[in-house]
Amino acid sequence: MLRSTRITVLLLFAAWAVDYIDRLVINLALPAIGTEFALDYGQRGLIVSAFFVAYALSQIPGGLLADRFGAVRIALAGLIAWSLFTGLTAIAWSFTALLAIRLLFGFAQGVFPAAAIKLLSERSVPEQRMTANGWMLSSNAFGSFAAAIIASILLPLWGWRPMFAVIAVLGVLVVVAIKRWMPEALPSDVSALDPATAHRSSSSSGVGIVLRAPAMWCFALVFFGYDVIVWGIGSWTVSYLHEERGVSIGTAGLLSIGPTLVAAIAVIVGGRLSDRWEGRPRRIIVPAMIVSAALVIVLPHTESVTMFVVVGTVLSGISALCYMPAFAVPLRTLPASVSGAASSMILFGGMIAGIAAPLAFGAIVDAASWTTAFGALAVGPLIAIVAVLAAPQTTDHMLAAVRLDRTPDREETHEHSTVE
Repeated sequence: MLRSTRITVLLLFAAWAVDYIDRLVINLALPAIGTEFALDYGQRGLIVSAFFVAYALSQIPGGLLADRFGAVRIALAGLIAWSLFTGLTAIAWSFTALLAIRLLFGFAQGVFPAAAIKLLSERSVPEQRMTANGWMLSSNAFGSFAAAIIASILLPLWGWRPMFAVIAVLGVLVVVAIKRWMPEALPSDVSALDPATAHRSSSSSGVGIVLRAPAMWCFALVFFGYDVIVWGIGSWTVSYLHEERGVSIGTAGLLSIGPTLVAAIAVIVGGRLSDRWEGRPRRIIVPAMIVSAALVIVLPHTESVTMFVVVGTVLSGISALCYMPAFAVPLRTLPASVSGAASSMILFGGMIAGIAAPLAFGAIVDAASWTTAFGALAVGPLIAIVAVLAAPQTTDHMLAAVRLDRTPDREETHEHSTVE
């Protein structure tokens, strides 16, 4: 891996870790916040959901902004803004104020993912791009772990308000590091798999072609199906273990560390395999999603908490293999000028799952049972399988599906010459 790529991965690893710390500590602070503001469970849930709605809505705009104004500029703007709103959380004076701050926080964080992926694409060669992204996105597990450690220390020591003030400083430090050490982008003919694509139009017409391409929406559906498992399991496992298996909240939280770490390793492996196989996401996604569908049905039928954790850990690792393959073909193929829009489309699919899966799971628990709710999550892998079977599998197939060189003027010229 190039030295500039390694430095970029390290800096973005830190940024993504802070992203997850800032995002997840609210879940651990909710009991204290609920007590202070006298909130019921519905209001507490709304504080969390407000973030995901805003986060989802800003995915595609974030990618378009990164393509228009530059990935580094938008990534830094997102980091500065969400760190500001993290700090403002510490002075929230009412439920309404807190809700508004979390909504703005979600919009600020939502512009970062596509910018970060584009930023790394500009500083890596296609043959190593998924491996680099895998290492970068393994930071999610580190951020989740760090959030639990920070909250467990600062909440009882100082309370939730000082905790948010302290955490806001982390984002500022990362901003300084990125501004000081972020390498320059590679030349476009080096960062593109096909040098000819490096010089194609970066105009709005190219972005429009990407946004309208059915192939791109196939990959968004793949990521949606994968994230149905991630957000469905992640949102409800602690509640299930506590309410159905009698595990304390603290212990249930600790039991999630193993699956999180295994998932981080699997993301890296999935990225490495995607590079080795030059895309071809069916090779990973179809078998991994078949196994995931089976395991999510088996999960609530396990006889002991130990077996539940073992099955859940295997499920977490197998499903996480599909993370990077969902991005592999588009990011290996499309020029950097539209990589922000392309990655934001795929991320948008995952965020829709982040809104829908937890809500549907809870509704099914109320209407039927926990077992039925876990089983319903198998719909996600089925969607991912159907979508990946319809998606391009190689760079050549992707180039045929998304013709960025076909601007309206060129199409009209071609049609005119054909008639003559």
